[in-house]
Amino acid sequence: MTNRVSRRNFLVSTAALSGLAVGSTALAACGGSEESGSSTTAAGGAADTLTFDNWTLYIDKPNDDLFGEGGTLAEFQKATGIKVDYTEGINDNNELFAKIQPLLSKGDPIGATIIAPTYWMAGRLLQLDWLDQLPLSEIPNAANLIQSLQNPPNDPTGEYSLPWQSGMAGIAYNQAVTGRELTTMDDMWDPAFRGKIGMLTEMRDTIGLIAMSLGIDLANPDDQDYQPAFAKLEEEVANGQIRQFTGNDYVDDLEQGNYAACIGWSGDVAQLSVSNPDIKFVVPESGGTLWFDTMVIPKGASAEQIQAAGKFMNFVYDPVNAARITETVQYISPVQGVQEELRKMGGEAAALADNPLLFPDASTLARLQTWGTISEEKEQQMDEEFARISGA
Repeated sequence: MTNRVSRRNFLVSTAALSGLAVGSTALAACGGSEESGSSTTAAGGAADTLTFDNWTLYIDKPNDDLFGEGGTLAEFQKATGIKVDYTEGINDNNELFAKIQPLLSKGDPIGATIIAPTYWMAGRLLQLDWLDQLPLSEIPNAANLIQSLQNPPNDPTGEYSLPWQSGMAGIAYNQAVTGRELTTMDDMWDPAFRGKIGMLTEMRDTIGLIAMSLGIDLANPDDQDYQPAFAKLEEEVANGQIRQFTGNDYVDDLEQGNYAACIGWSGDVAQLSVSNPDIKFVVPESGGTLWFDTMVIPKGASAEQIQAAGKFMNFVYDPVNAARITETVQYISPVQGVQEELRKMGGEAAALADNPLLFPDASTLARLQTWGTISEEKEQQMDEEFARISGA
């Protein structure tokens, strides 16, 4: 999702205001940072150094120190002797693609051994044959992957990617405004809420939820006709039901009561509801979208670094280590056993173990769909149609 940078920055400010020991989860793209160095150096080299380019604020950093005592990166280096050159360069999936395409298209390394694009962008990179296979023999903890993220549409064999963190898109609403609970997409079209409904500028989430409400599947998008979903969206725009299309700044309108409801992201509501219990999140009866950012190895890394990348992936797939990350980022961990480890940690971490937005139950997971890979031609058509309707 291209709008999660400011969304995760919002979570940081919310956590700071509420005094919680919580980091936000913003995104990132290959480019490096002044503090951690550039990620444009050659990706080859010794196995004792690994470069991971990720979204900002997307890993635990005790005392704002990437290598602080007890932090994931420091613990990994202590356990393996491998130092992680961790950069926070990913800002947007399309921006990421624009940065790495000139290099990968020529067979040149991008400088990062691991990057974590959103799953659909990872699928695009795989289609272009720009990814190396994961060294699965180095990653026995991949067996800890939660079932809902196994064999995703973007990587059906699971040989090229492993999820980093995940989240849901569904209905976010302010019960002080609606006066009732909302459970379906049809509730969003209630005339009582005319002019108080928000849609996301992220096409996959907005069209995805509308499509599912019309019985249209997301797993094989090239085989599906999404025109009814676009037509429904255009109808609601025309009749004034929709106030506007936004990125994560929907949270302000939702909290202030300008929105009765909107399509929103689970992580936002997890934080908003701490200070405002009227803010609710629900996966519609017809379904919501499940998105995830996923670790991949772009071509160009040395064999030694690919092995080192596998060791890192194995480390963060240990439930104890994964729980430390979850305590900070507060999204859905891809690792089984994290809930139990959070309870063992006690305090605020233990409280997170009972948060249904971090640990959705089986009935909720059953209603979630992940978009399959869309061909470039169809994606362009859908983006153009969405832009026309949304006024982008």
